[in-house]
Amino acid sequence: MNISFSSLALVNDPFDWAYDLEDLGFTGWEIVSEGKQQLNEETLLKITNVLETTDLAFTLHLPFSDLNLASLNNPIWKETIKQMTMCLGKASDFIELAVVHPGHLSPLGMQVPELAWQANIEGLRSICDAAFDYGVTVGVENMVNMKFILGKQPGEILGMIDSLERENVGLTLDVGHANTNGLLPDFLKEMDSVVHVHLHDNSGRTDEHLEVGKGTINWKEVVQGLDAYKGRKVIEARTIEEGTASLRYLEGL
Repeated sequence: MNISFSSLALVNDPFDWAYDLEDLGFTGWEIVSEGKQQLNEETLLKITNVLETTDLAFTLHLPFSDLNLASLNNPIWKETIKQMTMCLGKASDFIELAVVHPGHLSPLGMQVPELAWQANIEGLRSICDAAFDYGVTVGVENMVNMKFILGKQPGEILGMIDSLERENVGLTLDVGHANTNGLLPDFLKEMDSVVHVHLHDNSGRTDEHLEVGKGTINWKEVVQGLDAYKGRKVIEARTIEEGTASLRYLEGL
């Protein structure tokens, strides 16, 4: 089924369980460069060992904590781009796709949202240009239902991506995020723009990252909507057990 596993929650021991993913039925691992999975000399050695001793395909989720591509504080905006592009460089030998969150409106950005939007566009262009040099595709992720965050609606995020005028970028469709906004059917109509997919469930209100089948998402409709999609799908789970149960649920549809 071309499904990877990813979890931000497993930050205390983010590597030992990676060796079990193939036996559980996963074909890839999406590394989230946050917490103890953050790419550095120590973690890159461990990742290299996983790479050399398994057949897993690797994708990367760029860092997002305390970062903002829509920041109007120029040093913060530049630092955001710096950290993301450095992360791309560190992972470029073993990934072909990286996921990025669009920015959000700061208190200043709320007053001049058009300037924050433009900062977000220019920041994403910088990420795409750096990724292009490494032969990496960028997937801009649709976001959860939170006030002041950009990229929640299909027209908004697809317009954002079109505005970049770059060939190596598309949409990372986060099924759970779309559900919190009540827009999952609308997003599933835009599969021609999708280069990557995140799978997790919720009650339709908050970003709970529930096991697939434990929330309000109609997964039969999702599977039908993804029928023609041939790219990688990533189960974002809170635990390896919930990730495995999610995989089994999807296999049973």
